[in-house]
Amino acid sequence: MRSCVRSSRALSPALFPRLLSDAGCWGTRPARRGLWSTPRNLSSGADPQQQTPLPSQARVVICGGGIVGTSVAYHLAKLGWTEIVLLEQGRLGAGTTRMCAGIVSVAKALFIESKMADYSCALYERLEEETGVKTGFVRTGSLCLAQNQDRFLSLKRLASRLKVMGISCNVLKPKEVAKLHPLVNIHDLVGALHLPGDAVVSPPDVNHALATAAAAHGVQIHERTHVNHILMEKGHVTGVETDRGHIECEYFVNCAGQWGYELGQASETKVSVPLHGCEHFYLLTKPLEKPLAPNTPVVMDMDGRIYVRAWQGGVLSGGFEKNPKPIFTEGRNQLDVHNMLEDWDHFEPMLSALLRRMPGLESCEIHQLVNCPESFTPDMRCLMGETPGVHGYYALAGMNSSGLSFAGGAGKYLAEWMTYGYPTANVWPLDIKRFGNLQSSRTFLRHRVMEVTPLLYELKVPRWDFQTGRQLRTSPLYDRLDTQGGRWMEKHGFERAKYFVPPGKDLLSLDQSKTFYKPDWFDIVGAEVKCCKEAVCVIDMSSFTKFELTSSGDEALVLLQHLCANDLDVPVGHIVHTGMLNERGGYENDCSVVRVKKNSFFIISPTDQQVHSWSWIKKYMPNDPQLHLEDVSWKYTALNLIGPRAMDVLSELSYVSMTPDHFPSLFCKEMSVGYANGIRVMSMTHTGEPGFMLYVPIEYALHVYNEVMSVGQKYGIRNAGYYALRSLRIEKFFAFWGQDLDSFTTPLECGREFRVKFDKDMDFVGRDALMQQRQAGVTRRFVMLVLEDHDTELDLWPWWGEPIYCNGQLAGVTTSSAYSYTLERHVCLGFVSTPAGPDGAPTPITPDFINRGDYEVDIAGQRYPAKAKLYPFSSLFAQQRRRKDDMELSNFQGK
Repeated sequence: MRSCVRSSRALSPALFPRLLSDAGCWGTRPARRGLWSTPRNLSSGADPQQQTPLPSQARVVICGGGIVGTSVAYHLAKLGWTEIVLLEQGRLGAGTTRMCAGIVSVAKALFIESKMADYSCALYERLEEETGVKTGFVRTGSLCLAQNQDRFLSLKRLASRLKVMGISCNVLKPKEVAKLHPLVNIHDLVGALHLPGDAVVSPPDVNHALATAAAAHGVQIHERTHVNHILMEKGHVTGVETDRGHIECEYFVNCAGQWGYELGQASETKVSVPLHGCEHFYLLTKPLEKPLAPNTPVVMDMDGRIYVRAWQGGVLSGGFEKNPKPIFTEGRNQLDVHNMLEDWDHFEPMLSALLRRMPGLESCEIHQLVNCPESFTPDMRCLMGETPGVHGYYALAGMNSSGLSFAGGAGKYLAEWMTYGYPTANVWPLDIKRFGNLQSSRTFLRHRVMEVTPLLYELKVPRWDFQTGRQLRTSPLYDRLDTQGGRWMEKHGFERAKYFVPPGKDLLSLDQSKTFYKPDWFDIVGAEVKCCKEAVCVIDMSSFTKFELTSSGDEALVLLQHLCANDLDVPVGHIVHTGMLNERGGYENDCSVVRVKKNSFFIISPTDQQVHSWSWIKKYMPNDPQLHLEDVSWKYTALNLIGPRAMDVLSELSYVSMTPDHFPSLFCKEMSVGYANGIRVMSMTHTGEPGFMLYVPIEYALHVYNEVMSVGQKYGIRNAGYYALRSLRIEKFFAFWGQDLDSFTTPLECGREFRVKFDKDMDFVGRDALMQQRQAGVTRRFVMLVLEDHDTELDLWPWWGEPIYCNGQLAGVTTSSAYSYTLERHVCLGFVSTPAGPDGAPTPITPDFINRGDYEVDIAGQRYPAKAKLYPFSSLFAQQRRRKDDMELSNFQGK
């Protein structure tokens, strides 16, 4: 303690105003060291003159001696890597690792995050036995509290997901909470989730243990070594320049935490590591009159925005306030981490929440208020993987205050990635290539993390949207669509319309609608879907990633034939749906390719694939001056005309027949639309409905849109958004990359064998793996599940991630879902597997197994029966669709 006066003060609310006013004692002096002591030095001494000289070369250099960097070093060494050098600018583990709260919990938003945390917990438990270093591991379990029904539902959904992963958890009543924790006030609780496997540790001791184990495997660790510059040549890492000399290397790993962004800029080819720091506060108390046992469960009261754990007989309590304080926007050095100030005024709401939740703490004595930095990313997910544009440069940073929970698992996956070329789990939600340079603006990052930090404990209902950093990328039609009632969401920085609010509707209430049940936009989206099926709608899909691959000879075709599973040697004007697969046969990209000229191809990919798909193509693209790849996403506005009347609209505007006889499916023509020339018109809609995609040069965008809307009035045209598109594609059993497909999903598992050129005598990436799978049989299949006995008005909706049961046994998980306005039921898409055979290995799955099974979908613990299909309900669509000639177009006029 810094003064005997402070140490005697208690947390009593009556005393708290005096604490705030006592500025001379409480608010002006920098906080002391963090919660834990710095681990012993592993290098040759604290005096720089006594340090071991740096090696002149290494295979990999890791920058950052916190728990993330030591985890990467440990796992690389375990996988047999040698010549590993770990550099730390200060003392090992003396940064954020030393000051973090020491909680390891699987209560995370994503499957992959919970999986990483589960592995981390198991790793930390066995480290002491492996290394002889005490880590302070105590399996306490944790209690996630719910003060309202929506929070309770979110915890029930989490429980269902964790059970799929084999992680133990229990949904509790308030009275059961009181039995597990002696201090928790349960009067305002509606329930809780108990996670018995969660734990607490001493972070610097875990860090020390990982470093000790890594050093035992030959890793060289050097403290007080500052990385100045990353050296590169022809897009490859070649070395690292430090304040103590130069190290040649093949690989570099940025684990610099708070300084990851700055380090990314410290090279000739700047690397985008989009993260930003915020202050994070937690309170330490002295031991209670009746000291808390070390194994007392951790409490996470997310509605109160606080967490609480036992600490040396007292408590440690922090949280995520509504008004966070971003730091180091201009860049700082390590000393600033150790000179961060207490701020009792800022901490007051969290202190009040603590006393409401645990009134028994009012008389306990304060030990310290700790202010430590944490780094946050634009979407609350960490950054992992090889950076785009620089081979051999990897990053693992931006832990969003979960570095301890993630470090073990994330270090394992990154080490696998560097060793095998891929991790053993789908980490796309964390892949650094989900971002591009457009998210690297300091202003953007500062504003976004001020929203992200509170969101960590905010209740996130399905389809919530960030409010900051918006209107970064927009279509030329944005203002026009906005004035017509467009409500917006953001994808990869691009604004996309969700739906269009008709005149007279309350825009504000729709924007603020938050529910796990039937949403307020239900009828609006239903009207848009109806128009897509019976008349014509326009959806602005300009956000799609668009590349042009050209060559002087057949180089472009040769490259695509090697990269793509489907045959690209088609006549000019034809469109091919294909996957770009990895060596395991899994999807790295799901795209549509148009052969616009003999040696020119137009490649259309999902919006968030812009950086990833570019990197994937470049990985296999030879250094040939005759071959040119260009990102033309910004050059074209994409208009999707969906519906049976789309051909009438385009026929009037182009004076060309658009019937299937003259314009067959999956065909592309350059034609005039209105006054504009050079419009690429494609007979596809990404939904299975009739219609066309128009790729319009941006200078013509407003003109073409106006002409389409003007001519379309007589055919009942209206705007539609991505929610309608989602409903249409799901009821037609269309899989989307990033939602249903990933790098572990093969075409054979999702019914796309017909898109693989097995009959062609040519090699392509992933062919050998697919041939083996074809011979052995697939063990899981992509299915459509239509819910039965599910009340859309009253029951919880499925969104994604719900467990699928077959004949009472867990069989899979849903990947996406939507309400089908055609079937008037919910439709879920997902993968199911057969039970393991006698030898424990999964057995091949057959259509008979799918068709004969009794299926259920678990929504927040309640199971609903479902009918499984391997193919879409096309016959039902045909029966329910009215003939175009019988339509009453007056129903659509003016809507």
